[in-house]
Amino acid sequence: MLRLGGGSILLAPTNSSNPIILLPMRILISNDDGYFAPGLACLAFHLAKIAEIVVVAPESDRSGASNSLTLDRPLKLKKAANGFYYVNGTPTDCVHLAVTGMLDYQPDMVVSGINAGANMGDDTIYSGTVAAATEGFLLGIPAIAISLVGRDLTHFDTAARVACDLVQRFACQTHQQPWLLNVNVPDIPYEQLQGLEVTRLGKRHKAEPVIRAQSPSGETVYWVGPAGRAQDAGEGTDFNALNLQRASLTPLQIDLTQYSQLDALNSWLGHQS
Repeated sequence: MLRLGGGSILLAPTNSSNPIILLPMRILISNDDGYFAPGLACLAFHLAKIAEIVVVAPESDRSGASNSLTLDRPLKLKKAANGFYYVNGTPTDCVHLAVTGMLDYQPDMVVSGINAGANMGDDTIYSGTVAAATEGFLLGIPAIAISLVGRDLTHFDTAARVACDLVQRFACQTHQQPWLLNVNVPDIPYEQLQGLEVTRLGKRHKAEPVIRAQSPSGETVYWVGPAGRAQDAGEGTDFNALNLQRASLTPLQIDLTQYSQLDALNSWLGHQS
């Protein structure tokens, strides 16, 4: 396999001397940290080497926005000097607007990130980074949410290279059903990365209490406290993979049904099984 300019792939089939040239993948990039975030710029820079990209991200930092849609006002789409598009809404708004109204084609993949911080365990419920990828998945598009985990957050290139590795693998070997992958990468040089591990979500302890403070005007205000520490970080979890300096790949699903409680609930209501 040879990589051509613009991300095209040259494949020579075994039964023919004439190669097949596949067009570059078309990737929609978004995030929840805002269109000005360094992680977004790094991701776009690297993916542009192997694919055709369009960036549609929130106008401001919308971390923790989860899967919210803006329904109480119209959305505005603007273009920044660097060519990125931005929306006065949530990460979900950005992907929804791009796929259902802005673009005249359906992207081959949605990649969200690179988030500045972990999205592991219970974080995925709140994460706008994961939400942007989820919206692509709900619209029938394979999607990856990618986050950089650490304190200083200096190795965005490592996470970007992991994203490129996954995109190139997808380009050469697709899957029958779209995947929604949650990827967390340790903040270390790429050469020190100890591989990729398929994981399940771990679990955190409950969040720390809110922090009470006073505004300059004397009004009592509250800051949401930090996330709880890892509770379930055993073998096979995303937390454990990061502790081993591996990137974690967790396939997510949307069905929140607790199937193990269906019979118990029917019994509680007195329904015949």
